[in-house]
Amino acid sequence: MSTNNDEADRALKARHQALWSLGDYPAVAAEVIPATGPRLVEACGIRAGQRVLDVGAGSGNAAIPAAQTGAEVIASDLAPALLDVGRQNAGRQGVTLEWQEADAEALPYADGEFDVVMSCVGVMFAPHHQAAADELVRVCRSGGTIGLLSWTPQGFIGQMFATMKPYAPPPPPGAQPPPLWGDEAHVRELLGDRVTDVDARKENLPVDRFGTPEDFRDFFKRTYGPTIAVYRNIAEDPDKVDALDRELADLARRQGETGAMEWEYLLVTATRAG
Repeated sequence: MSTNNDEADRALKARHQALWSLGDYPAVAAEVIPATGPRLVEACGIRAGQRVLDVGAGSGNAAIPAAQTGAEVIASDLAPALLDVGRQNAGRQGVTLEWQEADAEALPYADGEFDVVMSCVGVMFAPHHQAAADELVRVCRSGGTIGLLSWTPQGFIGQMFATMKPYAPPPPPGAQPPPLWGDEAHVRELLGDRVTDVDARKENLPVDRFGTPEDFRDFFKRTYGPTIAVYRNIAEDPDKVDALDRELADLARRQGETGAMEWEYLLVTATRAG
């Protein structure tokens, strides 16, 4: 018999699945942040013959470059719509890998099944951070690599979430803010003594996709699920819509009027302890 907690969790996951099916996240991955996937693959040292799991893989920003090394890759994500785009992308590039719908907080894989378990701005959006971290560790073999690339709270995307927060519906009970995965202390606490050789570094992603601050705002209003959801929440209040329009453009403008931006992320690699 289902408990209330089970039902609430299913409803929450359904909301997350719907969130990432809004707009056109694959356009964000392909046009704005394509360099993040190859950077994570490089940091993890992925090579031919390894068995690799990409958690929160989306449309394959990291999974496809991983498969291009000759590794055996599974791309998993809660949103099947993103996986469908990923399959098409891989097919166009002649890359073979598996695409599987899966919940980052309850991965359908055996203990120690993978040589590398990675996530590129994916697992950070799972609502319960410790549950997701426990799964990353569980499915990685002893001596294997865990690699994470996450937006920092202080960086541009972290600031964007802070800007949108007053206009967003209240988060579900127990859900934690995604940019916390970009805080080194938080990630170290999540992984604990189950990993060794932790390497954590902040890096910047150059972004030159947008000619003006308004171009950035309008692109994210059109393509990025979390931004679309926030605007839907305030759609009946034109004053709030206008205010958020101004605040998002101002956020981008603080990076400079030329359209050249730097988005900070935290890159973490660690070895699964024996």
